[in-house]
Amino acid sequence: MSFVIRVEQIAAYVDREVKIQGWVYNRTRKGKLVFLLVRDGSGFVQCVAFKRDLVPEVFEEIVRIPQESSVVITGVVRADERAPGNPGGYEIGITGFEIVQAVEGEYPIALKEDHGVDFLLDNRHLWIRSQYQWAILRIRATIISAIREWLDTNGFINMDTPILTPAACEGTTTLFGTEYFDEGMAYLAQSGQLYNEANIFAFGRVYCFGPTFRAEKSKTRRHLTEFWMVEPEVAFCDLDGVMEIEEQFVSHIVQRTLKERAAELAVLGRDTTMLERVIPPFPRISYDEAVTQLHKIQAKTEDAELREQLTIAWGDDFGAPHETELTQLFDRPVFVYGYPTAVKAFYMEPWPDRPEVSKSVDLLAPEGYGEIIGGSERISDPDLLLQRIHEHDLPEEAFKWYIDLRRYGSVPHSGFGLGVERTVTWICGINHIRQTIAYPRTIKRVYP
Repeated sequence: MSFVIRVEQIAAYVDREVKIQGWVYNRTRKGKLVFLLVRDGSGFVQCVAFKRDLVPEVFEEIVRIPQESSVVITGVVRADERAPGNPGGYEIGITGFEIVQAVEGEYPIALKEDHGVDFLLDNRHLWIRSQYQWAILRIRATIISAIREWLDTNGFINMDTPILTPAACEGTTTLFGTEYFDEGMAYLAQSGQLYNEANIFAFGRVYCFGPTFRAEKSKTRRHLTEFWMVEPEVAFCDLDGVMEIEEQFVSHIVQRTLKERAAELAVLGRDTTMLERVIPPFPRISYDEAVTQLHKIQAKTEDAELREQLTIAWGDDFGAPHETELTQLFDRPVFVYGYPTAVKAFYMEPWPDRPEVSKSVDLLAPEGYGEIIGGSERISDPDLLLQRIHEHDLPEEAFKWYIDLRRYGSVPHSGFGLGVERTVTWICGINHIRQTIAYPRTIKRVYP
């Protein structure tokens, strides 16, 4: 009797007859042997057809089977360290072969053709079948699972927050707006933070996790129009406390991914040396110190273009070149805290005796990947919060409920947001964020 298995289970079935259901990823013929690399969603396995072991009609079907045809293969599992696949080291000697559907014509994304990025994105529904893209999205799934696991086992409760909101977390200039019946404008949320600040007064530790939308016209390799973000919020927590949570959280995500997705990281050619160092504590430097370091780096830089990119004055926000140079000073992620109030959101607590500085913090990933987390201690005084709302020209009426949180049992509280796609980009060691989500949305792309 043959067992229907998934490829990822194959190590448990050596010398047994199994049946796998999948798609032909590649085919190679060497005389009386045909090698099929077959994928089933859980992995890739080499299946070997030997002419003498099969009736002629079946062998000829295998010889001619087009790429991406769907098949059911029966055969005996053999251990062979030379066999390619994921997991590698195993192959199946074919004893039975059934075609579910043979692809007609040429598959649009042939394995050996060099397609341009636009072509591949137009055919994203097919591109995700490639082993490289498959590996990235498998890693993404593990990262999401690790995110939920750590939060769910550390006292956080998942609270779903609205996608349609009447007010913006950081102003409306980067939001998608829509008419909402007779209620005026509503906006696609770019954060669930404000609602989570209400939720902590009921539950203490909460997080929301879902899609967020930003209408800024960014074309960098770090930006998407639609992306996923997890946002934990904690009552009775100051800036130091939230940094401790962040470093434990990120370390868990990275270490679990290394443990469970080593094969997929190998497919990507990822050097995991730096990832293995992602364990607490993370270094911490102030914004003031960071600016001083950047001035020193700039003074030593011989490349004129880079020297110009590193120009910064106190009060400026960091760009990608600044973050890249700062992270090269450390062997793991680094916290930069105490950013200028003027470049941060209205709800951030000011530094004691330094109102021009906010109790904010960014976590910068090494190897040039930059900010993956932004967080802060939140303003807990209702009068100060109202003042900041006016300074940012935000509609007071829309934030009445938010101010109420500070009137009825206010406490010091903090939170942060981690961008899933940026985290996947860093852990995978890839160049562009658009590969980290199955169907990326950018300012020029809403298809497929």
